[in-house]
Amino acid sequence: MTLRVATRGSALARWQADHVSSLLRSVEPSLDVELVIVDTAGDRRQDVEIWQLGGKGVFVKEVQAAVLDGRADIAVHSAKDLPSRQIGGLALAAVPMRGEVRDALVGATLEAIPPGGRVATGSARRRSQLADRRPDLTFANLRGNIPTRLERASEHDAVVIAAVALERLGRSDAVTELLPTEVMLPQVGQGALAVECREEDDELRDVLAGIEHGPSRRAVDAERAFLEELGGDCDLPAGALARVDDDDPARIEIEGLLASLDGRIVLRCHERGTDAVAAGRAVATQLLDRAGGREVLFS
Repeated sequence: MTLRVATRGSALARWQADHVSSLLRSVEPSLDVELVIVDTAGDRRQDVEIWQLGGKGVFVKEVQAAVLDGRADIAVHSAKDLPSRQIGGLALAAVPMRGEVRDALVGATLEAIPPGGRVATGSARRRSQLADRRPDLTFANLRGNIPTRLERASEHDAVVIAAVALERLGRSDAVTELLPTEVMLPQVGQGALAVECREEDDELRDVLAGIEHGPSRRAVDAERAFLEELGGDCDLPAGALARVDDDDPARIEIEGLLASLDGRIVLRCHERGTDAVAAGRAVATQLLDRAGGREVLFS
């Protein structure tokens, strides 16, 4: 059996596709894999901020289209790039074991950045949380693949990059500080991979089930439900992190965040439960209805 895997062409995306291919071969040793490289709007327009291109989805729509039109059998994404609402005709068939969820500073620790220092990041979520801790900081936009961001780190006092990306590309040596989640709550799905296939392809879904990691899937489901309840893929800074309880695997805990763009308002709420989706939705409801989130959304 030959499996055609749709992916973006960056080194990180290829690592992700190769990793999923390796996992699949471990459960189906006779499997042959062919990569289908797809160019996306997010990759082509690196001079424009992601929210101006349409926000979440700019890195996945063309990859998903390759599966829907039959050029590929599965698509491999960073889970953080997926819109919270599943696209019609595709199924989120597997979430393998999740990697590091934290963000990393490259160039300086948060404490060591000088007063008024400049931090480069294209993420409003990162900017708002750093501004909450360090209101003196200034920010510069930074997009591009990981090597490009590392090359430009010297132009700023620090840059922010997902630690898992550096780890997967063998560049953990570049990390100056891993930001604790108490300081920087990650993006929904950060550190996780998402594998999609056509909804009606039951045979392939059975194969993909062999690489599913249950606790990672429940965490990602909770976080995606949080984002969907918050308003689909709102443009304001939002983040979430869900974890399955090690002592009681039936229970899950999720923390969600909603902030203003300037970091002056940062709201966090927690929820625990046994239903991952319900817990995620409950956190969003708390933020919106009891913590003042609607005022942040519509101010």
